[in-house]
This record gives sequence, C-alpha cells and structure tokens, in this order.
Amino acid sequence: MKKIFLFMTVLGVFAATSPVTIADPATDLKNFQAFFKKKFPTVPFDEYANGFYALPGMETYREQWLLYNEFPPLELGLAIGKKIWETPFKNGKAFASCFPNGGKNIAQGYPYWDEAMQKVRTAEMDLNGCLKKNGEPEFTDLDKDQNTRIRLAELTAYFYSLSKGQRVKIDISSPGAVKAYEEGKKYWWQRRGQLNFACANCHMDLAGKNFGGNQPLSAALGHTTAWPAQRLEWGRLETIHFRYMTCNSQIRAKSQKHGSEIYNDLQFYETYMSSGLPLTAPAMRN
Repeated sequence: MKKIFLFMTVLGVFAATSPVTIADPATDLKNFQAFFKKKFPTVPFDEYANGFYALPGMETYREQWLLYNEFPPLELGLAIGKKIWETPFKNGKAFASCFPNGGKNIAQGYPYWDEAMQKVRTAEMDLNGCLKKNGEPEFTDLDKDQNTRIRLAELTAYFYSLSKGQRVKIDISSPGAVKAYEEGKKYWWQRRGQLNFACANCHMDLAGKNFGGNQPLSAALGHTTAWPAQRLEWGRLETIHFRYMTCNSQIRAKSQKHGSEIYNDLQFYETYMSSGLPLTAPAMRN
C-alpha cells in the first residue's frame, strides 16, 4: 500500500479528502504509463491492450486465451451486432449514415467531450442518438433488461470492430472536458464499499495478482481498449459500464446506473490513460 500511496501523491488524487487540484491530464498520463513501465519493464507498450494475458506469470492464461481466439465465442454476438448495424431503418437509412466515414476508424476517439451538450458522450449514447434521429426505438432499461443491454453491447462491439487497431486518441482540450476528466479521475481513486477498495487498488497495485477465485487482476493501462468484451464466465458480449457495475458489486459498493454521468466520466478518464494503445475490441477476457 505504500507504493500506491506514493503514486497517488504524485498524481494529486486526494480529491476525496482535500480540495480538488487543477487537473493536468498530460502530466497524469505520463506518470500513469510510467508507473506500469516500471512495474512491468519487460511488457511491450502495445501488449497492454491484451489485458492481463500480457503480464509476467500469465503464460498459461495466455496460451488458453490464444486457443480461444482461434474460434472466438464472441463471433456469434458480433454477427448479431453487424446485422443490427446493417439493417435499414424504416426510412431506408442505417447506422452508418449517422457517423463520419460510415463509422469506420473513429471509435478511437470515444468517449468524447460534447461541447454543445456539455457532457461526455459514449458510443452507446451516439448509437441510441442515431436511433432517435431516425425515428426508431432506443435501447432503454439497460439495468433491468439484460437482453436489451446485450443487444446494445453487440451493436457497440461491431461499431468498435470497424476501428480495430486504431490507436486511442482522446481530446481533453476544453475546460468542460478537463472537468469531466477530473470527475472520472476522482471516482477512479476513491475508496468505496464494504471492502474499502478503489479502482486503483485492484488495477494498479494488485495488477497481475490473484484477487481470489483464480482470477488475476488486469492492469489499468489498456483496460478500456477491449470493450465491449466477452468474459468466459458470462458467455456473452457486455458493455464496459456493466463491468463497472460488477466491479462495484464485487467490492460490495453501490453501483451507479448503466450510462450514468459518473460512469461516462470514469470511462473518459480511463480511456485517456490508455492513450496511444491500439483498440482490440471486441475481445475475449477471463
């Protein structure tokens, strides 16, 4: 815990107990990525996009993962997502009409700060926005309706697949974007729940270690590049917000709603911390 305390001091993340410092995302990014370079000096930068399979001591898991990827189970869900993407709306248009370049090679910029709306927008929000714009029913009740959430995850997975290999590049150049980034950063470092854990406890200090149940913890660097992802225990594609919800459940903390502003800000912060890594979504994960 001494190591993570010192690192938190460097990043100025005592937002929960002292006044919020002025955010300097570029410095945060440099320190964040340097932390993992020092922690795992033999891991090539791009390998962090592959989750804990890239970390030392995970060779057996990696072998199993490579076998799964020969015929990845997620292909069924991805095919459903493709069908939803390509099926014309009643007005004859399709999802591609709502996005620059038909949706290709743009997901590396998600989530992004929308200056007009003054909020972070995720891919799921823009996909729903496309439905609304074209007079189609949106994906709603994502916390209660698992089937609807899975369909949205499959659609989002296909959207991300159109940008696979593109390197994460998030714009945090406006005051509003910095504020949202700071909110996500604050949530990332805050302890919560009965276990009194922060996201950073698991995915920085304990990265590559077994938290229990034969489940090694992934590194924070690269965490967002694979999502939507299919975990073996779930057997289906899911959104990153659902993963946030299950993480909170595991530390016995109250979860926020799928698509909530704080989860959007958290995703914004996390994704920025993985700047420069290639997108691998959708991907298989333990």
